[in-house]
Amino acid sequence: MDSIGIVGAGAWGTALAATIRRAGRNVVLWAHEPEVVAGINATRANAAYLPDIALECGIRATIDLAEIAAQGVVLLVTPAQHLRATARALAPLWRPGTPAVICAKGIEQGTLAMMTEVVEAELPTAAIAVLSGPTFAIEVARGLPTAVTLACADQALGKRLVEAVGTPTFRPYLADDLVGAEIGGAVKNVLAIACGIVEGRGMGDNARAALITRGLAELTRLAVAKGGRAETLMGLSGLGDLILTASSSQSRNYSLGFALGEGRSLADILASRRAVTEGVWSAGAVVELAGRLGIEMPICAGVDAVINRGQDLDQAIAALLNRPFRAETR
Repeated sequence: MDSIGIVGAGAWGTALAATIRRAGRNVVLWAHEPEVVAGINATRANAAYLPDIALECGIRATIDLAEIAAQGVVLLVTPAQHLRATARALAPLWRPGTPAVICAKGIEQGTLAMMTEVVEAELPTAAIAVLSGPTFAIEVARGLPTAVTLACADQALGKRLVEAVGTPTFRPYLADDLVGAEIGGAVKNVLAIACGIVEGRGMGDNARAALITRGLAELTRLAVAKGGRAETLMGLSGLGDLILTASSSQSRNYSLGFALGEGRSLADILASRRAVTEGVWSAGAVVELAGRLGIEMPICAGVDAVINRGQDLDQAIAALLNRPFRAETR
């Protein structure tokens, strides 16, 4: 595990490269844009996605997936909806038993597959782990204190991965509930859009606190229905990630919701962004999966209705506020 490959040289992939290099590992970082690769190798910076962060020697960029597959560990940091295509491209190059650490957060549209299910299908010989939790890329890149969940069914492998990527300021906590860690990372993006809408609409801090709390209940119900454990969602990959993403303008999902709440159109917001806002793509899949499992997720359904079904924002808010009263723990 002295050399680690990272697929995806966006802000998060680049931040992971920086912190893993601080852990003493050599890093090979893959990007599909040749100009990003050339820029990193020539200037020691990723000007397109994480400007002003100097990248140490020991981080090398490539456009060749074969170089990534040759590393001892591979981190998959592509957007969720692109993960299958990336894993499929890696499959002919993959060495059996190589750990694949999934850093993408989302649910695949159409198939409703979790990211672990996608990788299991496309890279059946990979040893799978999930890295999730409350992280803003720029803070990780700067070496600010961060704690994450590293979920792995093989505890011996999980411990080796923790030792390989952990530093005093990037602290992975080991878990074995991959489903819970994945659901937290996927659903919190949808809930963060809702919290941004609340703020952009000027509905107050009480409303946002209520939404975070009831949203946590929604994602916990979904995780348990998929075979995860409720206590996992009380940790970094659930509550921790939700609090961060649903309360800061640094969050792409929260800031998109804020702009929607102010009255901007979704098309205009997305047109002004280069980075992917995962909650937009996950909302429909989350709601469809909940329906398939018989789980009620009214907040996520409201976000999906506004983003994907053209419902008026004020009508969606009114529908939530006029739901029947119920017991809190149901």
